[in-house]
Amino acid sequence: MREMPGRPSRRGFLKGTAAGVAIASLAGSANAQAPQKEPPPPLDQYERVYFNEAEWAFVMAACDRLIPSGGNGPGAIDCRVPVFIDRQLAGNFGKAATWYMQGPFDPAANPTLGFQSPLTPAEIYRQAIPVFQDWCNQTHGDSFENLEAATQDAALTSLQKGEVGLAPELRDFFQFLLANTKEGYFADPGYGGNHDMQAWVYIGFPGARGAFTSWPGRENAQYPLGPVSISGERA
Repeated sequence: MREMPGRPSRRGFLKGTAAGVAIASLAGSANAQAPQKEPPPPLDQYERVYFNEAEWAFVMAACDRLIPSGGNGPGAIDCRVPVFIDRQLAGNFGKAATWYMQGPFDPAANPTLGFQSPLTPAEIYRQAIPVFQDWCNQTHGDSFENLEAATQDAALTSLQKGEVGLAPELRDFFQFLLANTKEGYFADPGYGGNHDMQAWVYIGFPGARGAFTSWPGRENAQYPLGPVSISGERA
C-alpha cells in the first residue's frame, strides 16, 4: 500500500480508487447492510449503533484526515462516512458473518496470504483504537483527535507502516480503516455515507441509472445526467 503523503491529492486519490471500491472483493471490504429508506440525520444527531463515544471521536478525526474537507470536492465528514462505518461494524461485515473464520490462523504470515486474524472486523476496531490512542498520547502528547492535522497525518502514516505496536492479530486495522472510509465515501447514500451523492457528483459517476443502452461507442462523450441513488433520488 502506498504511504500516505502529508496532504493527499484528492482528485488523484479518489479517482484512482473509485473503481476498486465499486467492485471491492477483498476480505477487508464491507459487505453492505440493507440500505435505509430515510437518510441518516446530521452527524451531531446521529445515534451510534456500534462505536462508543471515544471510538467515535477517533473515527471522525481519522476519516477527516484520510479524505479531508476543504479541497475542491467533499471530504469524508461532508459525506458522513463515519455513519457508514458505524453501521457496517454493527452488521454482518463487523461480525464477519459471511467469512470463513475457523482456524488455524497465523497473524505473522505474509499479508499476501490473506486475512489471518481470529478477530472480526468489529473486534479489530475495538481493540486497535485504544492501543493507537495510547501510542498517540505517548508519542505526540495527546489523543489522536486532539492533535494538529500534520501530526495526525504523521500518526496515521506510522499506523500504516506498522510502527505503533499493534498485536499481530490487529495488523489489518489501518487497511480496514482506509478501505471502509473509501467505501463509505462512494457507497449508495442508503448505506449511510456519500451524503446527497456528493462523492458521485464530484467524480462524475451516474449512480444506479437503469440503462445506458444509448451510450456504447460514445466513450469519449461526457455523460450529461447526474447521479441517481438505488432509492431513485437524484443528485
